[in-house]
Amino acid sequence: MDGQQQANKAHRGGSNKTTAKKKLHQNGQNIKAFAVSAPRKLERMARRTHDVNEKKLHVPMVDRTPDDDPPPVIVAVVGPPGTGKTTLIKSLIRRLTKTSLTEVKGPITVVSGKRRRLTFLECNNDLNSMIDVAKIADLVLLLIDGNYGLEMETMEFLNIAQHHGMPRVLGVATHLDLFKSQSTLRTSKKRLKHRFWTEVYQGAKLFYLSGVINGRYPDREILNLSRFISVMKFRPLKWRNEHPYLLADRITDLTHPQLIADNPKCDRKVAIYGYLHGTPLPSQDAHIHIAGVGDYHVQAVEKLPDPCPTPYFEQKLEELERERAKAAAEAGEPLAKTTRRRKRLEDKQKIIYAPMSDVGGVLVDKDAVYIDIGKESFNREDNEEDMGEGEKLVTDLQEVSKTMQERLEEGPGLQLFSSSKAVHNVNDESEEEEEEGGLLSDLEDDDEVKQNTGRKSLRKARVYGKALNEDDEFDNELSDDEDVVEEQPDMVEVDFGNDRYKENELEFVEDDILSSDDENDYAAAASRLRGSNGRKRWDINKLLYMPNVSPLDAIKRWKGEEDDDEEEEDIEQDDDDFFQKKDVQESSEDLDTLRPKYPSLEELKARFSSEDSDEEYESGYKILKSRLLTAPKMNDDEEQKDEEGDDDEEVYGDFEDLEAEGEDSEQQEDEDEDEEKDEDDFADFEAEEQKEGDSDAEVNDENLSVEEKRKLNAAKKAKLKMQFEEEEYGEDPEGDNEAETWYEFQKNKMAKQLEINKAEFEQLDQATRLKIEGFRAGSYVKLVFNNLPCEFVENFQPEYPIVLGGLLATESRFGIMNVRIRRHRWHKKILKSQDPLILSLGWRRFQTLPIYTTSDSRTRNRMLKYTPEHAYCFASFYGPLVAPNTTFVGFNIVDSRSTTGAFRVAATGIVEDLNSSVEIVKKLKLVGYPYKIFRNTAFVKDMFTNALEVAKFEGAQIRTVSGIRGEIKRALSKPDGHFRATFEDKVLMSDTIFLKTWYPVKVKKFYNPVTSLLLGQHNEWKGMRLTGQVRADANIATPMNNDSAYKKVERSERRFNALKVPKSIRENLPFKSQIHEMKPQKKKTYLSKRAVVLGGDEKKARDLMQKIATVRKEKETKRKTKKDEKFREKLKTIAKKEELRKEKERERKKDYFAKEGKKRGSSEGGQAKRRRT
Repeated sequence: MDGQQQANKAHRGGSNKTTAKKKLHQNGQNIKAFAVSAPRKLERMARRTHDVNEKKLHVPMVDRTPDDDPPPVIVAVVGPPGTGKTTLIKSLIRRLTKTSLTEVKGPITVVSGKRRRLTFLECNNDLNSMIDVAKIADLVLLLIDGNYGLEMETMEFLNIAQHHGMPRVLGVATHLDLFKSQSTLRTSKKRLKHRFWTEVYQGAKLFYLSGVINGRYPDREILNLSRFISVMKFRPLKWRNEHPYLLADRITDLTHPQLIADNPKCDRKVAIYGYLHGTPLPSQDAHIHIAGVGDYHVQAVEKLPDPCPTPYFEQKLEELERERAKAAAEAGEPLAKTTRRRKRLEDKQKIIYAPMSDVGGVLVDKDAVYIDIGKESFNREDNEEDMGEGEKLVTDLQEVSKTMQERLEEGPGLQLFSSSKAVHNVNDESEEEEEEGGLLSDLEDDDEVKQNTGRKSLRKARVYGKALNEDDEFDNELSDDEDVVEEQPDMVEVDFGNDRYKENELEFVEDDILSSDDENDYAAAASRLRGSNGRKRWDINKLLYMPNVSPLDAIKRWKGEEDDDEEEEDIEQDDDDFFQKKDVQESSEDLDTLRPKYPSLEELKARFSSEDSDEEYESGYKILKSRLLTAPKMNDDEEQKDEEGDDDEEVYGDFEDLEAEGEDSEQQEDEDEDEEKDEDDFADFEAEEQKEGDSDAEVNDENLSVEEKRKLNAAKKAKLKMQFEEEEYGEDPEGDNEAETWYEFQKNKMAKQLEINKAEFEQLDQATRLKIEGFRAGSYVKLVFNNLPCEFVENFQPEYPIVLGGLLATESRFGIMNVRIRRHRWHKKILKSQDPLILSLGWRRFQTLPIYTTSDSRTRNRMLKYTPEHAYCFASFYGPLVAPNTTFVGFNIVDSRSTTGAFRVAATGIVEDLNSSVEIVKKLKLVGYPYKIFRNTAFVKDMFTNALEVAKFEGAQIRTVSGIRGEIKRALSKPDGHFRATFEDKVLMSDTIFLKTWYPVKVKKFYNPVTSLLLGQHNEWKGMRLTGQVRADANIATPMNNDSAYKKVERSERRFNALKVPKSIRENLPFKSQIHEMKPQKKKTYLSKRAVVLGGDEKKARDLMQKIATVRKEKETKRKTKKDEKFREKLKTIAKKEELRKEKERERKKDYFAKEGKKRGSSEGGQAKRRRT
């Protein structure tokens, strides 16, 4: 053992086999530990997120609205009568302009922000007005009576708006103060919200207005609504983005009075005023459709000063005035006297513009000033005794012969009021206290209006289906957030961060503050407005310690004895706080209102002159001269600033760049840099080629071979092609950080093209640009029309909107249009072909005669007598052409007198193609009768009238009623219209022969425009009526045609002979088709041969047995009837017992499970306690 070595097994190394545990840790961590716990749920969430993001995307569309001065946003207030439309407009106008309107008529334009204006428009309960408003409104405030829900007028307007480009919709629920119980109010709000979401879209905003106080809605609720309106963004709609349109806010009759005196019914020359929207309007011979009047060409277009300018626009004008003043000071010219804009005193004239509502009463045109005196004609001699204050003021103005200076110097002075003394000299400080009381006197006295708390009882409504208070869908269901509060109604409160501001101070917050993304603290906004309700009262403790105010000025400010200039600056400074942040400088003067004063050239020379004038002083004087005494150039690009520049200007104040121009070299470098920036990242190919040419000149020696030169040229071309593709198509969308998707790439491409167009137009002069581009959107224009009907002026009512829509070249032509149409599912009656239908297509409303068709296997367009029940069909009608894919709405009636409780929108559809040669055919069955029959041939009559018609249908397929097919052969010579036909079998004389044909139908060229604005009552326009309606209105009986009367059809029963099959054919028939007949029996049977004669007794016995059987049978019938009755009673008793047994069993189970549930609950509770311990 010692000498021998122990033989051990060789060590077996670890296996390199990767086990399941090793696989989990291959990447350094346990895969299962970091895996998704619910992959299906994650997939669903990712898919839903992707779907939500995709739904947000729209087809990229170019927004042609100008950024610098956009047109006012049209806010339409729509709702059934009695829902509070006028009250809402008055409340919003009061909130935005501090003006109380007495009546709401026509459009009302107000300033709601630094760059935004709103035009409020009330839509009355007229179908024509609803159609026009749906075509132009940017935002719709849909008023809903909270007691009824969505009424018929609301549903009609929503369906009209959906097919004319759906605008933004905000729901406003009113009359909520009529709910007595808070739980009922909460349930009604939830029911109304879900119903509103169903009709508009999920998550649509719905505001609640609780009641009316002093004739207006509560200030807090109106404040929230106005803030939401001020920050809304609007997406361009397709039709409006391709057409210019205008909402008229004023019309003037320019016809010569002599022409009207000669002929009161003569055509009128009318001027229509309004803001342009959409695309630019052509400057010459624009074709316009006036909704409710007709198509007309514009005689003249003129751009007028904006009657309601935005503060941003006014600020730009002031900047231009300051630049002109600098240029004048630099040139040594006398300073032009600039008009001071005392915005506070001009608020009532500039911040609201409503000519039809008689706000202000003074209208300024280019060539005249119109003063409304409320009468058609005025004669001073006749009305001198009973003239009012306003009329006396106007007549005194007309008789003024002296200027103001002459009246003060020579006499009789200036008398402001009839009870005051005449003023003979000017005293700047005499009317400080009067002005203080007069600035806001109208606003403070408005609270003393008579108490108007709104409606006390429910109104009568035209409801579709169930009213809201009858619906019980959400009676037993309340949301979690609404169960908490039961004592007070739900109101949206805005937290301002601190409570030291009063309500009347917060009402003056400018809505523009909400539009900035970086300002969400409304307390900061309210702090800017402190002291804006009246004159500023200086605190003497603060004034004494102000370093920039002298003691004399401090005493003057404390006593209120300031100069007029300082007062103007204070007023303007306070008003600028609406739209700008506070200046960083602690300066008492505002740069916006500061009139620049520069020392003369001699003073500057004297200051910088020295005894030893060396080069250092000379160069310093040159630099100072170049920087301070040269006005910076005015570029058009400075007017178009981006948002970042505006934000910096608001933060740091409105400073002027005094170092804009340096030496010539610096100026040249700056201009080169600006040019590079303005090139919009496009490569300058000429410069590149020149640089490459210079570099190639060194290489391009004679030593290069031909192949090397070719390679060099190919490289040049490839480089230029790459640059061109980058500029034309942009970079790869997948690899570009700025445009990660195709959608963003298309948006960037459109924005770049807009910038190119803008730069090109800015290079043109004003006249050339106006001729090429036209009048841009946002311009306030005056359109002059010739030969308008006199009824348009005589029957003008400001409550009905006047919409002017521009027509493209195609839309001025007429033709046949093919559309896809469907009867509305809520319309009660189906539509019949060639019945008049009123269509709202494009800007126009007209009546036409459509023919409904369907496609038969794509071979023919077959006419339909009626529209299908729940499907689309095609239609063809005559009218003005519009572009394909334009949607339209159809109506049977539009007048209010014919309106019933039914839904008035009859059909909806979309234009497919236009002016195409479509052939519409309808079925025509010709009937004939055979009068001579041969074997397989027959002569037919009464189908045609002459041989020519027969010749046209030779070879046509015909058929009998019994199904025998045939063919028309030739016309017969003698009876005209008779023909010979062959059949596959012999026909009978009683057969009727049919010929199925297709008859072409032509579309009737009928176009009747809806001219509702030419009537005395605009809502009573009636078009062409059906014959039955005319007879019913005139009480004319329908004429009776004897052939059309229904008669009793008497058909004699026909007897057909038995089928006789010849023996030869019968023998060859297969077994299944063989005719099995019994052979007649030749021998007589036993019964037929036997004659049974009954005897006397046997006859009596049979008679007796028959009577007994009859009696027994009658007894059995009675017994069986009685037994059935007893059995039915027994079944009823058994059913009652079974019902009682089931009821007892149900009660027993209920008690049992109740006891078991309590036991189980107590046992589980005990176990839980034991687990806790």
